[in-house]
Amino acid sequence: MIRRRLLSLLPTVFGVVTLVFAFLHAVPGDPVEVMLGETARAADKEVLRAELGLDRPLLEQYTGYLGGLAHGDLGRSFAYRKPVREVIAARLPATLQLAGWALVVAVAIAFPLGVLAAVHKGRLLDRGSLVASLVGISMPNFWLGPLLILGFSVHLRWFPVSGREGWSSVVLPAITLGTALAAILSRMLRSSLVEVLRAEYLQAARARGVSEAKVVWVHALRNAALPVITIVGLQLGSLLSGAVITEAVFAWPGVGTLLLSAIQGRDYPLVQGCVLVISLGYVAANLLADLAYRWADPRVRG
Repeated sequence: MIRRRLLSLLPTVFGVVTLVFAFLHAVPGDPVEVMLGETARAADKEVLRAELGLDRPLLEQYTGYLGGLAHGDLGRSFAYRKPVREVIAARLPATLQLAGWALVVAVAIAFPLGVLAAVHKGRLLDRGSLVASLVGISMPNFWLGPLLILGFSVHLRWFPVSGREGWSSVVLPAITLGTALAAILSRMLRSSLVEVLRAEYLQAARARGVSEAKVVWVHALRNAALPVITIVGLQLGSLLSGAVITEAVFAWPGVGTLLLSAIQGRDYPLVQGCVLVISLGYVAANLLADLAYRWADPRVRG
């Protein structure tokens, strides 16, 4: 099953690589002029262009890039003068750390909020959770991040303003990145749990004297979480792409800030490598969600 899924996703990755390559070369801007400056001599520009392989026909550059990918070679960064794989590998742990803690924040907020909203359906707590979810979904990262910085870093001085130094530096970026996901998950869990709580087997459990807390948190929650697992898998990949904005706001040294600097510097191989890593993150997240769903629901294992 895993092999079939991976093979079916190869065309998607190929399409991403092709589109990114085409768009990069269609966007105005010369990497050579960015590196040497517009006042550099024409001879120096031609030498650097030949050194970077930019003097070759576009189709030859494309086929060469695909050939390198087939052997695990992402190319060589124009700016860092190092293999793209090494540059990204140095930044990837920071992005994975941020995405991981953002997921923890999202789950820690969404599950209690979703369960309480379902149990108190139609009451004040349910309406309050709906408002909180709408606010969480509506707030963009580039607005929420600076707001948290002003409140908790500038005024209260509880957390660092930017950078990645110690556990406290990940708190505000993780909250910024995980808030929207928490809002989505809480509403999904609430809707799913409301349906599950009406099931006959839960009524039978209550008749046998099982406590309401055990009915909700043990029996109902596992079945209600099945569709939520799918949403988590889909949104987990978006954490990697959403981290681009969050990393820029907090100067977090991850793949997101690396991608932005590569775009500004017209570092074609590095941009392509960063986008490829993010797209592979989507693929891996969807595959993990599928496996988790099969584990949680025995009906789809066969």
